[in-house]
Parts: sequence; structure tokens; C-alpha cells
Amino acid sequence: MLSLSPLHISSPKPSSLHSWLHPPLLPPSISHATYTTTRFRHGLRRCRRRRLKIQSLDAAQVFDYESKLAAEFRDSNKLKIAIIGFGNFGQFLAKTFVRHGHTVLAHSRSDYSLTAQNIGVSFFRDLDDLCEEHPDVILLCTSIISAELVLESLPLQRLKRSTLIVDVLSVKEFSKSMLLKTLPGDFDLLCTHPMFGPESGRRGWNGLYFVYDKVRIGDQESRVSRCDKFLGIFAREGCRMVEMSCAEHDRLAAESQFITHTVGRLLERLELESTPINTKGYETLLDLVENTAADSFDLYYGLFMYNKNSLEMLERLDLAFEALKKLLFGRLHDVVRKQLFGKSEKLQVSRENNSAPKYSQNGAALSPFSDVIRSRNSALPNENKVQIFNNFDKDLKLKIAIIGFGNFGQFLAKRIVRHGHTVLAYSRSDYSDVAQRLGVSYFADVDDLCEEHPDVILLCTSILSTEKILMSLPIQRLKRNTMFVDVLSVKEFPRNLFLENLPPGFDILCTHPMFGPESGKNGWNGLTFVYDKVRIGNDEPRVLRCNRFLDIFAREGCQMVEMTCAEHDRHAAGSQFITHTMGRILEKLGLESTPIDTKGYETLLKLVENTAGDSFDLYYGLFMYNVNAMEQLERLDLAFESLKKQLFGRLHGVLRRQLFENAEPEVLLEKPMLMLSENEQKAAPCSESLLKFLKFGLL
Repeated sequence: MLSLSPLHISSPKPSSLHSWLHPPLLPPSISHATYTTTRFRHGLRRCRRRRLKIQSLDAAQVFDYESKLAAEFRDSNKLKIAIIGFGNFGQFLAKTFVRHGHTVLAHSRSDYSLTAQNIGVSFFRDLDDLCEEHPDVILLCTSIISAELVLESLPLQRLKRSTLIVDVLSVKEFSKSMLLKTLPGDFDLLCTHPMFGPESGRRGWNGLYFVYDKVRIGDQESRVSRCDKFLGIFAREGCRMVEMSCAEHDRLAAESQFITHTVGRLLERLELESTPINTKGYETLLDLVENTAADSFDLYYGLFMYNKNSLEMLERLDLAFEALKKLLFGRLHDVVRKQLFGKSEKLQVSRENNSAPKYSQNGAALSPFSDVIRSRNSALPNENKVQIFNNFDKDLKLKIAIIGFGNFGQFLAKRIVRHGHTVLAYSRSDYSDVAQRLGVSYFADVDDLCEEHPDVILLCTSILSTEKILMSLPIQRLKRNTMFVDVLSVKEFPRNLFLENLPPGFDILCTHPMFGPESGKNGWNGLTFVYDKVRIGNDEPRVLRCNRFLDIFAREGCQMVEMTCAEHDRHAAGSQFITHTMGRILEKLGLESTPIDTKGYETLLKLVENTAGDSFDLYYGLFMYNVNAMEQLERLDLAFESLKKQLFGRLHGVLRRQLFENAEPEVLLEKPMLMLSENEQKAAPCSESLLKFLKFGLL
């Protein structure tokens, strides 16, 4: 051992050993004891003058005391936690508890003894045996539906009278009422909701919400400390700890969690699949489906059945869907009425010409301007045509005329100018100042623009106005091989429109940049650009011109996808139209961020934000001009009805059991529920949710 005491005198050297063993003869006046004491003091003074030496070291003794204190401190901060319900979620929590050094016990109806052993948990098949271990905390990890039955089966008499009971259910008012009603007043109660699970928390809990309500915690320091130790597990894992009343939790959860699960299960029934042209919004919906589909229907049903706010949210969702359909079909009705009873411009032109449409050799219909163009084409010798193409190829840069210089037209123009191309623009509104800042030549007269002979006419108009704009263009002033390009969100409609109205000498390229000013504000890298070379001349200059235009987007890093217009619309109806539909339905609910937003709910809020930024005309165009959209809307409608039927069917079964299988006063069963008085309704075996359900006439 190490000794630093000045009383530890070193052993005498051999040379002085004789003087120690044989002291000199002393005078009679000095006793031997006095001599010995004097020698000791003298030696002590010498030791103090000399440097102390380490004679020996016991390495363990230095740390023994500190280790003992540390061990005692750790033990005082450790809990004995008993998990009742050791399924996926119970095991998920147990792993973290064990890692924090807590003693974990477990019980479940199924035998998870092997799983528990692997995790470091003591598994008990007999619930009495577990309770006799006197755990500090009983953690209920059962489903919502079985929670009450499991709680009533606990042998509470075998627990310590001050045991802390904790639940982790997704609804809180139900669990609070259940615990208060079932448990003795000495038990501490803590209602919690970890707003994550094995999937969302697989990479850690940092930043994830943990909501709790200290329903009943004793005043003694030990009981307060025990509650804080349990909450500290989640706090040390980085959870965002939110103390909130059970009532407030359920009000917010009905808006966030229940709506998120409803949308996820609704889309799951559509059997959505990834497409080659997924938008970011559609990918978030696919992720949402994947996350919610992993949860059992019992969990979702529990959110509906045991949160009194959920029925109201379901009704609001239903009304929002009906309002959106009414808006769509109302517009469609107006279009049909105009076609049936109105005198549209197209019909007037047709009657004035008093002739059927003319078609080219490939079957495409020709416009009234086509005869003029064809006559000019036939009048030119072939060598002149070759000369035109050769001159075109001299300059690698294109002259691109943008028709429709709104937000999207300006958005494209910025990038096109940056690539060194000459950009012209025309729009019904005056954007001359904006064009000047972008380096674009703006034309107030579309005839003047066409006389500049642009290589490319890029239509950036809305879907609804495209046909009218195209028909108004003085195409006779353009070069006879001009390339027409559209950027509409539907493709078969502009393809047919171009083929029916443009002369056969014009090239046609149908495109869909699947991004816009918002999603493409940080660049286009990785964003999808779909195109279909509907009609591109075989001459090398025309092929090169098409490739140069597409190269603008390829150089920006777009994911270039060549796809027929028909295939695009089939995929887009299942992705883009559904994405916009869900965004607009949720927009009508007026959803807002809450203090306990889940990742799924944040996804829905982002979806609303993105789709709300687009005009309703764009959405209506996706519906009106995509032949597949109506089918998708019908499938969505059927899926919603199927989901409601499944929810209400279960609820109806619960109500029937409560009405006819429980022994209750017969007088209550002789009347329909809606005819009972308020006091009779309270006496009837029917929960508040069921009564509300009946009052809304949903059964």
C-alpha cells in the first residue's frame, strides 16, 4: 500500500542495527522509556527533513472506494421495469432500457422467452410471479383494444402499493380514464405517448416526440424521483419531451395522427406503385403508405374508436372530398353544356368553312392554314429546302420563342438564357420589364415575334387555354419546319391538338418537366424530364435541333425519360393526379402544424403547401384532359367508402354487443337509441363515441 504518513519510519540500516538492539548504558536519572521516546522524536524530526519514499503500492485500494460510490449511485438511479405486452413495440423499448442499465422484466400472452433472453430481459410466463418481483414500474405495451382487459387481469395485490403504472397508447384520454377507474389511489399514474415506433425510430430517437402527462404522482421525493428517472431514459436518447394534458393530446392527435393514418390506408387500397416518372410529392405518398401499412388495422381502429375527436375529422375529410368532386364535376358540367347548347368558336369556324377537316398522308388533320403552307412548300425547289437546313446548322444556338411568359415561362427562360440561346417571349400580360431583366426580347405583338423566325415555339400556357392560344398563332409567318414544344402536365391532349392543327412540315416535341419554380428552385439535378418525339423530321438539322433543345435539360442534370404520351398519362393519373387530389382535399381541412407533429403528418403538410401553390386550373386540367383521371377519382372514392365501411362495420358490431349481449334494463332496449332521453342514454351500455356516431346517423 502507499503510505504518506510521517509516522512511517523506514527500517534501520544494517550498520545501525546494533545500536537499536543494544542501547548504551543510561545514567540512573534517565529511564529506558524516556530514552526510547527521545530517540523516536529525534528519528521523526529526521524523517520530516528527508524526502518521503514510496515503500509499497496497493493499486486497487485507490479506486475501490470510488468504484463503490459509483456503483451505489448507479444502483440508486436504476429502475426495475416490468413490460406487460412483449410484442414488437415492447421489445423495441426494452432494448433501450437494458442499454441504460435498468432491470427489465416482461410478460406476454405469447412465449417470447428466447427473444427476451437475447435482449437481456427476464421473461415471466406467470403474471403473479412477475408482480411478486415488486417492479418499480409497470409499463403497459398492449394494443388499445386489449388494454382494459389486460389491466383488469393484473394481480395488483402482489405489487407494491406505490407502483408506477405507465401506458404508451396512441390515445390518452381513454387510457387516463381507464387507469383512474381501475387502479387503487395509491398507485402512481403516468400517461405517455412515444410518437415513434420500431420503423421510425430504428436509427435512434433523437428529435422524435415523447408526450407525457403526470396524471397522478405522489409527493414523496422517492416517487417523484422514480417518475423523473423513467422520463430521463427518453430525454437522454434525445427525444423532444412534451408535457401535455391527455385531452390536448387527443385533440391534436385526431388532426395529425388519425388523418395521417387515414390517408395512408386510403392510398394503400389504391395499390399505388412507383412509376418511372415519380414526382417528389408522389414519393412522399408512397413512403406514407409504407409506414402506415406496417401498423395493424387494430391500431388504426383504436385511433378512431377511442379518440372522440376522430369521428369529426373523418366527417370533415368526407365533406372535403365531396366538395372537391362537386367543384370538378361542376366545371365539367359547364363544359358539356357549352358543347351542347353554346356556339363555340370552333363550331363557328367549322360552319364558315363548310368543309370537313383535311388530313395529311399520315392521318393528321390539317388546319385552315395548312393549305397555305402546303402551297408554299410545293412551290419551293428541293435545292432551296436543302439550303435552308444547311444554313440552320451553322449556329449551335437556338432561337426559342416562349408563348406564355408567366411564372413557369420565366422560370424556364432563366436557364435557357444561361445556356446562351436567344429567347423571345410573348404573353397576354405585359412582362416587358421582367423580360429585360432576364435578357429576353419581349414582343407585345405575336405577329412580330413569329416574323423573327424562331427555331422553337415553346408553349408555356395553361392546359385550359392551350387550344385557344395555338389557334390564335399566325403560323403562316413562321418557318415551315419550326419545332413546336409543349410543357403541359398531360400529354395525349397536346399531342392530338398539335397533330390536328399544325401543318405536317412542323416538328412536334411533347415534353413534361416534372418540376416547377418551387421544386426546382435549387436546381434541376435529378428531377424528371419526360419527352416524346411525336414528329421530328429525318433531316439531320431537324434531328440536331431537337437534341439541342433536350440537351438544355440534360446538362442541368435532369433525369431524361423518353416515353409515349399515352404511357405518360397512364402513369401520371396514378401519381400526379392522385397527389394533387389528396393535397387539395387536405387543404380544405385547414390542417395546421401542432406541437406533436409526426413525420407522416409533416409530409402531409408539405404536400398541402406544394399543391396549394398551383392554380385550380392546373388541377382541373389534370382531371379534364387526362382520360385516366376519372378512373382514378372513382377508385379513390371507392377506397374511401370501403375504409369507412370497415371502420363503421366494426363499430356497429361493438354497439350491437353492448345493446343486446350485456344484461341491462330491458326498458332501454325496447326503444331505439335515438329515442332515449339524455339520462337513459347515459345509463345505456353505450360509450360517448357510439352515441355521437348514432346522432350523426352513420348506422
